[in-house]
Amino acid sequence: MKTLICLLLLTGLTLSAGELTGKWRGKFDITNAAGESKPDEAYMDLKVDGTKVTGTAGPNEDQQWTIKNGKLEAGKLTFEVVPEGDGGGHGSIVFDLVFDGDTIRGSASGSGDNGEKMSAKVELKRAS
Repeated sequence: MKTLICLLLLTGLTLSAGELTGKWRGKFDITNAAGESKPDEAYMDLKVDGTKVTGTAGPNEDQQWTIKNGKLEAGKLTFEVVPEGDGGGHGSIVFDLVFDGDTIRGSASGSGDNGEKMSAKVELKRAS
């Protein structure tokens, strides 16, 4: 009986991880160091292999950056992106998110190439 329950739990975790694979779109509400907020958009194209998450993230389908150190463990999704373009890197953004099967939500924080700190609230749904 214990073995059956363990197998069902592991199967459920595997299905949830697989459901994360795909394209996601939603809000990326940024707050800068001065406390000023600016609504923006986010778009992610994710792929899951076990607990490893790869793919891209950015403000839209045309502007995407490679995900680094991506992990999905027990519904917690973490990764980093280093925005590129317009003359080089612009700092990095670290994502600390939760995937519940339907929505990806949580926070992001980072700094620009000028050292300015920022944080953001993230909420994404599967892109249709």
